[in-house]
Amino acid sequence: MPLVLSGNVASATASTTYDVANSCRFNDGDSAYMHKTPGSAGNSKTFTFSTWIKRSSGAATISLFEAYTDANNRTLFYFDTDDYLHLFDRGTNLAWTTSMKFRDFSAWYHIVLAVDTTDGTATNRVHIYVNGSEVSYSTYGTMTEDADFEVCKDIIHYFAARGAVQSYFDGYMAETVLIDGTQYAASDFGEFDEDSPTIWKPKDVSGLTFGTNGFYLDFEASGNLGNDANGGTDLTEVNLAATDQTTDTPTNNFATMNPLSIHPDSTFTFSEGNLEYATSSSTRGYWVSTIAVSSGKWYWEYKCTNNQSRTCVGIAGAPTKGNNDPESGTHDNATIYTTINGKISYNSNGGTDNYYNSATGSDDIIIGCALDLTSATNTIAFSIDGEWVSGSGAKSTDFATVLLNDDFTNVASTINGVYHFIAGDDGGDQDINGQANFGNPPFSISSGNADGNGYGNFEYAVPSGYYALCTKNLAEYG
Repeated sequence: MPLVLSGNVASATASTTYDVANSCRFNDGDSAYMHKTPGSAGNSKTFTFSTWIKRSSGAATISLFEAYTDANNRTLFYFDTDDYLHLFDRGTNLAWTTSMKFRDFSAWYHIVLAVDTTDGTATNRVHIYVNGSEVSYSTYGTMTEDADFEVCKDIIHYFAARGAVQSYFDGYMAETVLIDGTQYAASDFGEFDEDSPTIWKPKDVSGLTFGTNGFYLDFEASGNLGNDANGGTDLTEVNLAATDQTTDTPTNNFATMNPLSIHPDSTFTFSEGNLEYATSSSTRGYWVSTIAVSSGKWYWEYKCTNNQSRTCVGIAGAPTKGNNDPESGTHDNATIYTTINGKISYNSNGGTDNYYNSATGSDDIIIGCALDLTSATNTIAFSIDGEWVSGSGAKSTDFATVLLNDDFTNVASTINGVYHFIAGDDGGDQDINGQANFGNPPFSISSGNADGNGYGNFEYAVPSGYYALCTKNLAEYG
């Protein structure tokens, strides 16, 4: 049985000395990628590629980069439909394949490809590192001494895609570096945390020697995501926008929708870094967040982009496939706000329903959810476009006046002792589309509101003492 390699949630517990500010979100449905053609040839025998990634999908051919001369002369670094990581050099017909799969869509991986074909020892010529350690290989190509790859030549280099522009990367990239002329080790890009020695975290790479065709993408310029922070020629962006700059990074990992945990197996389609989803008319169920909580105060927003009248938003205690109806799934410990009638359903307490104002307005309404797990009596509250549901059909922008609902299962008594945030379709007879914002929105924010720690970007004010669902906040309050 192949090993499924878990990613690295990084700063959930790590003491971080170097913070990564931004990443770039690549949505394969947008055919988003970057490319660059160096003006002169560099060192194609000795080079290093390093990147931090958070995958959004699997079971597909997904490219990290390709250096492309023509169909018979190209070097490709990619995930295939088997979810293994592959390196393939067409000119020599040599291939390298990791012996583990990469299917953790909730966490960050650090991947380093380090090459020096001038080394006299064959096994030193190509190294692939993941989260600080060299991988084991099911296939290891023996590169001839002094042989050339296509990388760093004066040919087109695709990033997040491959030649003929296909096999687009789907997910997040951060701290993406190409080094021309030096074979660096993983320890030049990251280090194990001194307090949590199994956690691999980034280091500042700005002092490395990048060489003739090297570059450093830190994604800190939203208007120029292909900016080379090392000062070289920028990469050309294709189908990327300012909203593709994110704060979901290896040092502060934000929650997303989890495509591996859907209630039940259904036709949910995920996109935009697993922050947007769509259902078909045959679907009746919900997704859960990648991060679950057992304590603390948490806030998130959900934007209805289609058919808001059949949407349900809330929490559930079960991260596995279960009852297909969040409005009657009693064993899921689900508590939801249903837009069609303004009903808050406490499924875990015998289906007790409390009626409040129904959601009205356009399909772009934003539902806020505030969950308090700090005391023996848990509470939850919902807002519609910034106005909090306060009972008897009333709304208020003042969170202090909200009627906090506590008629649901205490977190300690849920199936796994945690709650996930959820959203989905309560009707099953209409298409539903929506976007989740756990503090890292996939859509433009017109106002901009952070939590009390300065994390997150929300459309409406975060209630005092509530926080975005990210690992830096979890380390302090979770």
